[in-house]
Amino acid sequence: MTSQTIPVEPFDLVVFGATGDLAERKLLPALYQRQRAGQFTDPTRIIGSSRSAHTTEEYRDIARQALKEHVAATDLDERELERFLERLSYIPANARSGEGFEDLKAAIGESNTIRAFYLAVAPGLFGDIVQQIDQHGLATPTSRIIVEKPIGRSLETAREVNATIGKVFDEQRIFRIDHYLGKETVQNLMALRFANALYEPLWNSAHIDHVQITVAESVGLEGRADYYDKAGALRDMVQNHILQLLCLVAMEAPASMDADAVRDEKLKVLRALRPITAHNAEKFTVRGQYRAGASAGGAVKGYAEELSSGQSDTETFVALKAEIGNWRWAGVPFYLRTGKRLAARVSEIVIQFKPVPHSIFEEGAGKAVANQLVIRLQPDEGVKQWIMIKDPGPGGMRLRHVPLDMSFAESFDVRNPDAYERLIMDVIRGNQTLFMRRDEVEAAWRWIDPIVSAWEDGAQAVQAYTAGTWGPSGSIALIERDGRTWHESV
Repeated sequence: MTSQTIPVEPFDLVVFGATGDLAERKLLPALYQRQRAGQFTDPTRIIGSSRSAHTTEEYRDIARQALKEHVAATDLDERELERFLERLSYIPANARSGEGFEDLKAAIGESNTIRAFYLAVAPGLFGDIVQQIDQHGLATPTSRIIVEKPIGRSLETAREVNATIGKVFDEQRIFRIDHYLGKETVQNLMALRFANALYEPLWNSAHIDHVQITVAESVGLEGRADYYDKAGALRDMVQNHILQLLCLVAMEAPASMDADAVRDEKLKVLRALRPITAHNAEKFTVRGQYRAGASAGGAVKGYAEELSSGQSDTETFVALKAEIGNWRWAGVPFYLRTGKRLAARVSEIVIQFKPVPHSIFEEGAGKAVANQLVIRLQPDEGVKQWIMIKDPGPGGMRLRHVPLDMSFAESFDVRNPDAYERLIMDVIRGNQTLFMRRDEVEAAWRWIDPIVSAWEDGAQAVQAYTAGTWGPSGSIALIERDGRTWHESV
């Protein structure tokens, strides 16, 4: 199979934080790949901006080095690379003082092309940049703004961030990015559910025993100590990535793929989540912090040892048992977990179906294992449907549990685009389907805040776990006291 690349209209993309890690590791490679795929039309421009005092030529050298480091050598074409670098320019600007914004305005000019502003900066600068955009007349009626998570660190602060941005950009022009929603497999979950007659009749409490969502990282802080120690795993991963995945699994079928139709259904899921508060936090939550151990074949420090202070009670691991109070999902637990320095880097969704009500097979045939649908987001994106079959050959009936396996890399003879490639192009098209709406963000915080409060009040102590394992023992107890177990086939 092959895919078709549809060019987008010419656009100007202004990247604030253009010399930062996100821009160099993700945004520049994503933009280069979209040009290489033939998706850009002239006169598309990419304008980098940050406090660093670079010339355009110096920034192009930075971009060239970033692309050589973060793009596969087989994808680097020297001619295409030079064409891409010619699109780049750089204007130093200070969001606090406003210095350089007049130069930025002059560089953009009076162009009528689509204009997008990407805030690849610390959340504390969102308000300053938006204010400078407004004061210097950079926002046109069709301009868009792209905001990276986190949107606040609580419901109250999220409302403040949304209100600040909303003074300059209306909701239809705000794109709150969650890169997990741009992953091919996440979108395929929608196709799997709503483009096939096979699953939807079974997608309910009558047939599904439970759901597991795991987002595991094998790395530690990676230079994000200041941010991470103030956020923790609950705010950093659960409030956005994991709750968005839960929404896509649990939502009702939208009337169409219209952005608001999809987001309306996701919002209903968030509002139906049963609260976790101080009175039940110990039963439904586990928080952990990694200690020294081994990862990637070598010894690694514990979390506290990576901090300058040498101590912290910030969680690097979270496991939750979530429940959705509606007809479809009543009685079906959703087990959620995420953490750093775990045994492997893997993100997956496991739909565990109920076992057959009665086995007709003799004991010697083996036990009929319940069906599983495993949706792998990373690495090796793909879908596995585990079923029972007869083991081939003579000698009577012997049952065997095997996967119907669909690997994207093997099934499609095209490169699998990075999530940022898709999401940036959706911004240019004005398609908000894969972006969070304001009320979604605030509904997620409304569920998360009571958990944070319960932990701060001492309802759940931080448990230690050894780096390179699957987390604290309390995580195992959380699911096994319900007679279930975590899926760890990686």
